[in-house]
Amino acid sequence: MVKVHFVGAGPGATDLITLKGYRLLQEAGMVIYAGSLVNPELLTYCSEDCEILDSASMTLKEIIDAMERGIKSDKEVVRLQTGDFSIYGSIREQIEEMNKRDLPFTCTPGVSSFLGAASSLGAEYTVPEVSQSVIITRMAGRTPVPDRESIRSYAQHRTSMVIFLSVQSVDQVVAELVAGGYPETTPTAVIYKATWPEEKKVVGTLADIADKVIEAEITKTALIMVGDFLGEEFYYSKLYAAEFQHEYRDAK
Repeated sequence: MVKVHFVGAGPGATDLITLKGYRLLQEAGMVIYAGSLVNPELLTYCSEDCEILDSASMTLKEIIDAMERGIKSDKEVVRLQTGDFSIYGSIREQIEEMNKRDLPFTCTPGVSSFLGAASSLGAEYTVPEVSQSVIITRMAGRTPVPDRESIRSYAQHRTSMVIFLSVQSVDQVVAELVAGGYPETTPTAVIYKATWPEEKKVVGTLADIADKVIEAEITKTALIMVGDFLGEEFYYSKLYAAEFQHEYRDAK
């Protein structure tokens, strides 16, 4: 039985899609991709007779209608979404509408852009004794954010933070982070299109990152990363310490 397959496209580089996602693209009779965000080079993995639709200009109903048409035409349908669809992927509303029409589906995860960004910097979000938690959030915009999830309230924890969909308001983001508790000396990075050929990296502190981002003319498709995990302070984990004994190795 043919199905709709939600596939995480990865952060941008064409070889960072999963092997399963790659195979689903090869087998698809229809692909509906998020054209404003997904690297179009990924579509070269599709067959020549695959029907390709760009969802950037489509409404939710039009997307579901296309999925249903594909299924009724006995086509495997791929819904290709940026990064991993579980983060700001609008997958819930699509699945709810698909369930109303009894359209079968599968989900194949992808590499999120927040992971691609960390890789581009060679960074670890969970540095021992520095930070063991990661907050993924965004500024309120046309899509509201609950008051209890404000950047200012999260900032009091001073843990590793990745802020999506907010670089256009970077000065406001910085103000909220500082008001919430991060010192202005906190290391900060902004990554534009992580892992894409046109990737840009801007590194600084909360004191100067806004000016650097404006100078670099970055206004969208970028992540703001903030926290001491980007700093010079670090500690080695116990896992590989010679004196640390566990079930696979005796202390030395």
